[in-house]
Amino acid sequence: MSAESREAAAVDGRPGVPDWLRRAATLNELWTFVILVALVAFFSVAAPGKFFTTYDITQIAVNAAIYLVLGVGMTFVVITAGIDLSIGSVLVLAAVAAGEYNLHHGGPDSGWGTVAICAVIALAVGTAWGALQGAVVASGKVPPLIVTLGGLGAALGIAELATGGQDPAGAASTHLQNSLGFGKVLGIPWMVVLAAVVTALFGAVLAGTRFGEHTLAIGSNPTAVRRAGIPVGRHLVKVYGLMGLLAGLGAVMWLASYGTTSIAGHSTDNLKVITAVVLGGTSLFGGRGSVLGTVIGVFIPAVLTTGLIVIGVQQYWQDVAVGVVLVVAVYVDQLRRKTRERA
Repeated sequence: MSAESREAAAVDGRPGVPDWLRRAATLNELWTFVILVALVAFFSVAAPGKFFTTYDITQIAVNAAIYLVLGVGMTFVVITAGIDLSIGSVLVLAAVAAGEYNLHHGGPDSGWGTVAICAVIALAVGTAWGALQGAVVASGKVPPLIVTLGGLGAALGIAELATGGQDPAGAASTHLQNSLGFGKVLGIPWMVVLAAVVTALFGAVLAGTRFGEHTLAIGSNPTAVRRAGIPVGRHLVKVYGLMGLLAGLGAVMWLASYGTTSIAGHSTDNLKVITAVVLGGTSLFGGRGSVLGTVIGVFIPAVLTTGLIVIGVQQYWQDVAVGVVLVVAVYVDQLRRKTRERA
């Protein structure tokens, strides 16, 4: 820091902050990557020859694919200083809607035409639910936490009413499972390829388009954005609609992987995804974040879960570990925010 900068800080009553500390506080992706490398190193030492094998790497990537798609949408939401607790239930609702259509149009033996219609149904249901929540947040001035908490219960309840609380058999076509679910291209699972395409696409949208600029600006200072003539409410509807769209895509990916809706299997999806997004450096206070950081953040819980399984830790402790990681991530986010303010 120059002498002039130190003097200005002293005049403002703020302590001078070294340049290296200020730069370190902004390198969110680097810090997240260091944590990821440390976890890989720990489990590799704790379970030599059993962790980070080719099989493990492939499984981690496949298991992380759906959460990565959800994490991309959540990144946009959190950057606006919002939150979406309903993503697991929206995924279930979209999967149930698509699965019920498939069940009544051929079941496991349904053709590609039915597969395409099921995919459209899942995407449409997810987008509509997300946009509805965004409209309530924007026009009703209801906090996103409350809106999406209500959406969590409502979406899951509708899914349970439609199925009687039971996962319908024949919810996915064999064609869908054999291609997207289990298929590979150049040795890479299609699930991973799809997640990578979604990540690259919306990473570019956030970093290099007006939509991304408006998203970041709304999270930083919504009042100033309104004064600049940008329709904040309409943009929030689009952001939450995007989250719903990607939850619908996650439903298609889930059906392809598991062939069932897994109604009771998504209660902690929101915890895992929000953890990944915050670990990736997206601030819960809004205005800052990147899809690249989310990519790294998604793999931390994935590596953590796989590593704990390999070393024989009970499944229940895995949820405890993810919860602790989330609290630590939020604490670190607050420290970085204070450091930037002092800088």
